[in-house]
Parts: sequence; structure tokens; C-alpha cells
Amino acid sequence: MSSVVNKIKQKTTGKGNTNSDSAPTQDSQPTYSIQPHPAKTNDPRDLEPPQPGGGLNSNPEYGAFHARDPYIPPAHIANNLPPPQSREQLRARQAELNKD
Repeated sequence: MSSVVNKIKQKTTGKGNTNSDSAPTQDSQPTYSIQPHPAKTNDPRDLEPPQPGGGLNSNPEYGAFHARDPYIPPAHIANNLPPPQSREQLRARQAELNKD
């Protein structure tokens, strides 16, 4: 009786198949593995590629921390600058430009 039960189990599960032309069957349980996360830091912007039209974020060389020293003009340019205007002169110029 047990041989009949064993034959039925072998036919339904596919285990114990002795045919040499069929491929060996694997366990029916799926195999899972943990993949590494691609982030190098905890900042989610690191995962996004540079986007066209992204402003200063599109090229990291334009960032604030990559800025150079302030521009100091040479003496011949600095000596030829006009003197600064007073508040009254600036307000008069502003009113002139804002006329309709």
C-alpha cells in the first residue's frame, strides 16, 4: 500500500523523476537575497542623475562650496570708477526710470 502512495506522491510533486532527458527540478521555494542600496550618503538627491534645466543643482561645480575668492579689480579699473551716488541722487534716478 505504501508503494502506491509513494508513486502517487512522485507523480504529483515531480520529485524522484528518473528520466535522464528531463532537467532536474529545483525546490519549489523561492530564494530571496538582500541587495545593497546604491546610495553613498543619506541624501536622496544623490540617487537622482543631473537634470537638464535643473539650475545650480544640475552641475555640482556651480555649487556654493566650489566658489572662488571675490573678484578684486586691478588698479587701473578701480581708479576709473565713478564716485558712489548719494541717496537723493539714487531716488531721483529711480523716479526718472519709473515714470510711465
